[in-house]
Amino acid sequence: MDAFWAAPPVSRTLTALTAVQSILVYGGILDGRHIVFYLPWIFKFPMPEIWRFGTSFFLTGANLSILFDTYFLWTYSSGLEKASGRFSQPGDFFIYIIFICLIILAAAGGVLGGVVFTQPLILAIAYTYAQENKGKKVSFFIVTFNVVWLPWAMLLMTFVMAGPGAVLQQATGIVAAHLYDFLTRIWPTFGGGRNYIITPAIVKRWFGADRPNIQVRGYGTAFRQAAPAPGRGTSSGFGFSSAWGTRGQGRRLGGD
Repeated sequence: MDAFWAAPPVSRTLTALTAVQSILVYGGILDGRHIVFYLPWIFKFPMPEIWRFGTSFFLTGANLSILFDTYFLWTYSSGLEKASGRFSQPGDFFIYIIFICLIILAAAGGVLGGVVFTQPLILAIAYTYAQENKGKKVSFFIVTFNVVWLPWAMLLMTFVMAGPGAVLQQATGIVAAHLYDFLTRIWPTFGGGRNYIITPAIVKRWFGADRPNIQVRGYGTAFRQAAPAPGRGTSSGFGFSSAWGTRGQGRRLGGD
């Protein structure tokens, strides 16, 4: 359990929920009809089933797909959450996940009529992982290639295994991830626009923004600049008050 709690928080939660729910469904313990995305049931009166907005992202394929899907989800999400400079601030990766899930719900669910969105979610994360790690080599089953080809290799595999309809729904993950990249990096950097997808202060606090400035975690060490206290000297990045900022009146050696 120590290894689990030391893992990146968003990635471990996504992976655990996906693995547990998939095992329950394919083990016959949980009826899959209660978790898929279906608008008439979501907005059913008088008992709306709003949990379907979330549970529809946590169901893999059957049999070996449970292993492969959870492995890909964990590998690429944890790789982003713990190593990407884009998600360096507390809560940034959580907001990224929320954004791409909303776009997938609108595109794959609202437009294409999809009911399960685990594959688009994994593909979106893999797309962002590829953009953040250009030049890196990855292995996909028995083939090794540049990571930029990873999302397209995953789409090709889906086409072979499930056909063009499944590819179309899965591709909404690329749409969601690229839209996030456009709105947070491309447009502000090259178009002179403003990045409106920012992490709210309350979300930052959820992920420890108000904790001590040094956090040694199982997935790395976070350093945050402390705000100077009123009436005190400036603080270093390690949270200790600077001795030079609080010194008193100087005296010449040998003086009175």
